[in-house]
Amino acid sequence: MEFCGSSYDGDYNNGRMEGRGEYTLPTETRYVGEMKDGTFHGTGVLYFPNGSKYEGTWEKGISKQGKYTFADGLEYQESDWEYCNGHDRRFYTEICNGLKPAGESQLTNLDPPRAIPEGCYDCGDGFYDPQRRVITDYQHSFLRNADDGEHEWIVRTCRKGWDEVVGPASRS
Repeated sequence: MEFCGSSYDGDYNNGRMEGRGEYTLPTETRYVGEMKDGTFHGTGVLYFPNGSKYEGTWEKGISKQGKYTFADGLEYQESDWEYCNGHDRRFYTEICNGLKPAGESQLTNLDPPRAIPEGCYDCGDGFYDPQRRVITDYQHSFLRNADDGEHEWIVRTCRKGWDEVVGPASRS
């Protein structure tokens, strides 16, 4: 584990992780729960660095059922999901706290939104630098390298850390 940056604190059986324990991944995501034969097995919770969590039941390392809760407390529902659908595009904080007055925009669920470093994008779990093709968390620690598909999606859809003129060119 130490070779890949992971750590484990918990019960062992025959040299394998088994029983209750806490497994920390290199990304600082933590699993707290039951283990069997070195895998997540039984009930457990994945805690993500952004404050969200996934509570689930695992079988031989595979989640069989569970519930994802976003950092702001919103619980994901597979069926009857009413948040941010085609008919209601409000952010969860707008649903909880009401809309801003006319003329004031809320750009993200976080209000005020994060300041994005110049030349970067806010891709939801951190900042993306398109020159280096690297995604860092909001504390600027490395998360991952973006592949071509992720790069294209981020550039096409995410908030930018700079202003740019859009629309028809002005005539002088």
